Amino acid sequence: MNKFAVVVATLLLVGVADAAKILVLMPVPAKSHFGAYAPLFEELARRGHEVTVASPFPRKTPLANYTDIVLEDTFPARDSKEFNTFEMREASFPMMMYFIFKICSESCEKVLQLPNMQKLINSKDLEFDLVLYEPFFTECTYGLLHKFKAPKIQLVPNSIIPWSGDPVGNPSTLSYIPILVSDTGSLDFMGRFSNFMQMSFLVLFRAFIVVPTMDSIMRKYFPDPTIPSIDELETDTAFLFLHSHPVLNNPRPLTPNTIELGALHVKEKGKLPQDLQKFLDDAPHGVIYFSLGSNVRSVDMPEAKRNSFIQAFSKLKQKVLWKWEADSLPGQPKNVRLGKWLPQHDILAHPNVKLFITHGGLMSTQEATYFGIPLVAVPIMADQKVNALRAENSGYAIVLDVHNITEESVSWALNQVLNEPRYRENAKRLSSIITDQPQKPLEKAVFWVEYAIRHGGAPHLRSAALKLNPLQYYFLDVIAVLALIGLAVIVLTTLFVRAAIKCFSSKSRTTKSASKNKKRN
Repeated sequence: MNKFAVVVATLLLVGVADAAKILVLMPVPAKSHFGAYAPLFEELARRGHEVTVASPFPRKTPLANYTDIVLEDTFPARDSKEFNTFEMREASFPMMMYFIFKICSESCEKVLQLPNMQKLINSKDLEFDLVLYEPFFTECTYGLLHKFKAPKIQLVPNSIIPWSGDPVGNPSTLSYIPILVSDTGSLDFMGRFSNFMQMSFLVLFRAFIVVPTMDSIMRKYFPDPTIPSIDELETDTAFLFLHSHPVLNNPRPLTPNTIELGALHVKEKGKLPQDLQKFLDDAPHGVIYFSLGSNVRSVDMPEAKRNSFIQAFSKLKQKVLWKWEADSLPGQPKNVRLGKWLPQHDILAHPNVKLFITHGGLMSTQEATYFGIPLVAVPIMADQKVNALRAENSGYAIVLDVHNITEESVSWALNQVLNEPRYRENAKRLSSIITDQPQKPLEKAVFWVEYAIRHGGAPHLRSAALKLNPLQYYFLDVIAVLALIGLAVIVLTTLFVRAAIKCFSSKSRTTKSASKNKKRN
């Protein structure tokens, strides 16, 4: 056998030896959550790993080493009243969180009842070297984490959600970074007060509503009495992957096993359908792209707000490309083109796109920033408000309050962003920052996945904070001892002073009595 054949054979053997069996658990039927990490799953398969993906989003074309476990969409119908995000927006923060949790917890239990999930739960011979899982109200599926007993990587489709930093010991940044679902971008006293109150609610809501409910569902479908608590299962997480970037989500201190992968899903410009390519090319004044994402539907917009956009669009010289989920739009202006689904990534990469009207979802914000497109943001729910406010504070967006959408406010925002060069200049400046990285996010993600496999979950990177309870972590035990010492000193000093005063008073009275007796004698 010649030397070349030996080298090839050796490389093949090494590749086989290094190939790992990876399970991906992403049961939430939210396309944006799955899309954030889909390129990672595909790249791992291309590198020879056996990737099994349990999700509602199977691949349309086969890929070697990539196996789908298809989970049906268990959310309510997107056109149902229960899923109307504009109506959710009118609810208070606690009620909105409860609505979201109710939908997700019911969906999670339905996922466990699906035939393909039951096969996975009851499988006898399946083994995996690593499990990648999403933590967004999916806790009832954590029985699988215990079943396969492999190192785990948590995939957060955003920045740190209020409880996702805990499993790897990330420090609290509550005093200077708004939480993911915050409705304020300000860090003045009222902003920090709001941040604290919302975080306190979420911590209590998770501890007393989310975890007990999900734990009950999990134990119903995983009767194994050795399954630890949900908190214990999460704390055993090897790595935390965040779909965030310091420019877009604020710089923050992170543990070594917390990896930021913002814009991981963004790729180079792809080929557009011919009719869309022509629409964008033949736009001498440019194009405005309008999409509210995969969960917020434009067709659910109240009529008055919808008409405000229509009237504002009709006065523009620019073309408008609108993601509209119905066959027709009443009063559709001539310069507006509709599409039930549009290739957003490739549209934003087109040089004629001058402005993006968005709901403020993180993936949309990252794509726009990557390609240097300024925004008019209309946040509806969840993290959208804080994402939009960050973009506005960075100088490349205007935020429209959904309650203040009128023809005048829409026209003002569009004209401001289109005609003021600073918005596009700031978008281009941030684009140059977010693309200036020593390693592409996808390469970075693959490296850390394979690192976790090579080093058995990399326990050497785990924070010592995980060994402390809250009393120890926040020095409450030390503060309590110091307080007791201080109190003891105060008490002893008080007793000493009182005793001294009493002794002095007693001596004084004795002296006076003796003096009086001498005078009488």
